[in-house]
Amino acid sequence: MNIGEYIDLCLVKRNKMSHAELARKTEQLPQVLHRKFKNDSFKISELEKIAGALDAHLEIRFIDNETNQPII
Repeated sequence: MNIGEYIDLCLVKRNKMSHAELARKTEQLPQVLHRKFKNDSFKISELEKIAGALDAHLEIRFIDNETNQPII
């Protein structure tokens, strides 16, 4: 699963929020957001804005392959 697919799943869980509504809540043009989904290219700062629009926060972790635990 890529990040765009993950965001889409989150949008469905958040009462089926549309890409247009997400664009409005993140203060960007719908065409720009569409391009980011198409290219699967999101900056961390953009993911933070998307998380805020979903009334959530962003958490990124690296997981050790041997222990299956977060490195930090």
